[in-house]
Amino acid sequence: MGEKDRTLTLLVDNKPDVLARIAGTFSGRGFNIENISANITLNPDITKIIIVTTGDRATVTKIRNQIKKIVDVRNVSYLKTKKSVQREMILAKINFTEDNREKILAAIEEMECRVVNQEADAFIVEATGKKDEIDRILLHFQSLGMEDFTRSGKIAL
Repeated sequence: MGEKDRTLTLLVDNKPDVLARIAGTFSGRGFNIENISANITLNPDITKIIIVTTGDRATVTKIRNQIKKIVDVRNVSYLKTKKSVQREMILAKINFTEDNREKILAAIEEMECRVVNQEADAFIVEATGKKDEIDRILLHFQSLGMEDFTRSGKIAL
């Protein structure tokens, strides 16, 4: 099987430097972290980290085995796409004029997004979805004059 996105989920002790050591495992082997999300769990002493990387299964298995050796790492597992819910979120700033305001509002509704803030000449829009849905939304918003955006990266259960 060839290279594709691989999602790892880690449970780690919530201590300084753990994330840096994990990232070092990737960079030390010449692999990129495509995106990363980390936050505490119901137990504030434990952090859940979702990491997406690209590679064949054998290579990512080697990285996974190296990460398991880090002292503060409690668990590392693959997150199977078909057996999980994976989402991303964006916030996008879309400028508008009186001439295109209605067109932008229609696009926001069509894309099932939500206006979270309205300025005098721009909307801040929130959208959540799968990676391909977010890519499609961003492409559409670019054609409407999107000024800027931020993207969360994948979160998953």
